[in-house]
Amino acid sequence: MTEKRSEEFRLREGLGIAGFVITLVGAGAVLVFVLGAWKAFVRNTAPTVLDLPGGPWTFGILCGLISVFGVFSGHRLLMAGPYAEARIPRVARSAATAVCWGGALASLSYVLGSLPGRNCPSYRACAYIPGTGSALIAYAGTTAVVGWLVHRVSNTRVEKRRALERERVRKMRKKGKGKSRAAARRG
Repeated sequence: MTEKRSEEFRLREGLGIAGFVITLVGAGAVLVFVLGAWKAFVRNTAPTVLDLPGGPWTFGILCGLISVFGVFSGHRLLMAGPYAEARIPRVARSAATAVCWGGALASLSYVLGSLPGRNCPSYRACAYIPGTGSALIAYAGTTAVVGWLVHRVSNTRVEKRRALERERVRKMRKKGKGKSRAAARRG
């Protein structure tokens, strides 16, 4: 009886491992296909996008702003609200967070994807696209400057809120409505 259970367990375990490996290989193939399709999309559309009014500098700045505010908004959405809320608002907030971070990642990968590849044969359409270097510089500068500014402003707001809370607690203690440190330690 125990030998039969042991054989069933080994069979089930082997099928589970085989299923995991097949799933992993399939996910890898899908990932390679999606990345290749994205690279082809970027290489085909980048010349048109970089020739729009304003040129590559404007495009790089726009992508930098999308990245910074996408990451900032995604982080705020992730940290907002209680975790014990209803399922629909929680799912909506998770979807909005994914959209924000996805937009930030897509703009970065579009700028990087427009650059020529290293091991690219000359007969393929992967030569240098004029303006990609300028777009990359504008993207990097925008994300650095605007990201630093957003970080500073958000930290200033947090510090201001903390100072107001400390002042409120201090006033309550002064009036005798707040617990002293000794009373707070006792329970």
